[in-house]
Amino acid sequence: MALPKTEGGFDAAAYLAWEEAQPERNEYIAGEVFAMVGVRQSHNVATLNIATMLRQALKGSPCRVFIESVKTRIEAADCFFYPDVVVTCDARDRQTPAYVSYPLLLVEVLSDSTAAFDRGVKFAAYRKLESLLDYVLIDVAAQRIEVFRRNPENHWVLYEYGPGDSLELASLSLNLDVGELLDDTLEEAPDDRPEDRPQVVDR
Repeated sequence: MALPKTEGGFDAAAYLAWEEAQPERNEYIAGEVFAMVGVRQSHNVATLNIATMLRQALKGSPCRVFIESVKTRIEAADCFFYPDVVVTCDARDRQTPAYVSYPLLLVEVLSDSTAAFDRGVKFAAYRKLESLLDYVLIDVAAQRIEVFRRNPENHWVLYEYGPGDSLELASLSLNLDVGELLDDTLEEAPDDRPEDRPQVVDR
């Protein structure tokens, strides 16, 4: 997330009306509006990978998969966020075209600028969603996936996965191949070409 925009003092209804007319995406937290930042290519690839895999696995079911541009409303925390991927199987979400309120699964792809927020403030808000069962964090740089899963005692338990593992999504009774999910997400270091190095100039 970026710094708060100058617009403030919104309630949820005013935010929805205002944000619909904006050229960029903006998240909302208790009256403050935050502009979304751009993402790296690897972030976009990881998002597309898991969304595609989920869409294919859930085809023909009542569940719907949304990517990046559909908001999730957390009424109990007075927030609207744009998760990278959201899955809902609740018919009530078909009645609110601008957002979903009853997700089973939320996915965030971590970056240096958003990791602390995704693990902290955002996860604290997401935990208020009674429908949510799995919160997935994809760490492209570390090639690791973390799943926070709500257990029957309403505690969140962390499960970690890496290449070669099968990612269990208990909320959807699915297992996804981690290697496929992380495919093409490693970023190459810039070439260390001689012409790119500082040149020593003789005097």
